[in-house]
Amino acid sequence: MKRFDRKLVLEDGSTYCGHSFGAKGERVCEVVFNTSMTGYQELVSDPSYTDQFVVMTYPLIGNYGITDEDFESKAPTLGGLIVRDYNDMPSNFRYTRTLGELLEENDMPGLYGIDTRMLTRSIRDIGARRGIITDIDTPNEEALARISAAPVPHDAVFRVACKKRWYARTSNHRFSVVAVDCGIKLNIIRSLNRHGCNVTIVPPTVTAEEIMFMKPDGVFLSNGPGDPEDVTPVIELIRRLRGRYPMFGICLGHQMIALAYGAQTYKLKFGHRGGNHPVRDLGTGKIEMTSQNHSYAVDARSLEGTGLSVTHLNLLDHTVEGMACPQERVFSVQYHPESAPGPQDSDHLFDRFIAMMEEARTHG
Repeated sequence: MKRFDRKLVLEDGSTYCGHSFGAKGERVCEVVFNTSMTGYQELVSDPSYTDQFVVMTYPLIGNYGITDEDFESKAPTLGGLIVRDYNDMPSNFRYTRTLGELLEENDMPGLYGIDTRMLTRSIRDIGARRGIITDIDTPNEEALARISAAPVPHDAVFRVACKKRWYARTSNHRFSVVAVDCGIKLNIIRSLNRHGCNVTIVPPTVTAEEIMFMKPDGVFLSNGPGDPEDVTPVIELIRRLRGRYPMFGICLGHQMIALAYGAQTYKLKFGHRGGNHPVRDLGTGKIEMTSQNHSYAVDARSLEGTGLSVTHLNLLDHTVEGMACPQERVFSVQYHPESAPGPQDSDHLFDRFIAMMEEARTHG
């Protein structure tokens, strides 16, 4: 039997031994789990997973390799990947490299061969915790000391977002959208392009005056990693722009809109991550199967008196999944319509954004 060469040590001292793939470096991150059966490349390249070790509940990972067309960011920033069985010989005519090679290129450690069911149950029952992927010979006492000594980062958005604006144009565009990048997924930009929008992607440090100078038809607020309360420049930006332009937020953007309106957010026990979360649209009564990736949620009780109303609810734990302020043409969802979980259950939200911009253009 192949000797274990790496291990995961959690801050409570629990240890999971396995084998290394990807980069060999040591790293301290929050440990979370994802219930998706496919889409590991999109997950690895999603900036929202910055500073996190992701445990995949589906056992076989790596079997279709990595393809150049399917990335969600230009420079993956995942903390690390933990799987049961890793396949280093993909069977897919589109693949250009293996998952392990991608992790190694981007300095992201991988660990396989552990009991991911036991680890997932631990996260579910006790909650997400920080951990360290380290060499098998590292004493646990030393590993725990390294976890304690590692600072909890609060600058993830500013590390992964663009530093200067860039453009994603489409032919025969109807609208111009400014997208505030807090860790935006490329498929969001592609979705806006498909719906006839030229998109200007700007950093989270952009000012209200800079956006007003661009004269957009609408403003989009992106997903991203970490605590929404850490992104104070964007929260203030929303306060200044609300009511001026139609505004659509996804995931972190949803949470920042809530904070800008005076509501509160809180951290979930273990978060929502995966492509199988049922959400009810309170307006239509329809249920959408959604793709999610977040640690924080909006406190429903704090929305009273803010001008925001709840539009969508999670059917598993009744957390807020959507909000709107129709008077100011602002709406948001906690889940990811661009991830095609249904696969088309939530695509209508982009149509809703288009309709809002059309209305604003027509009626002012």
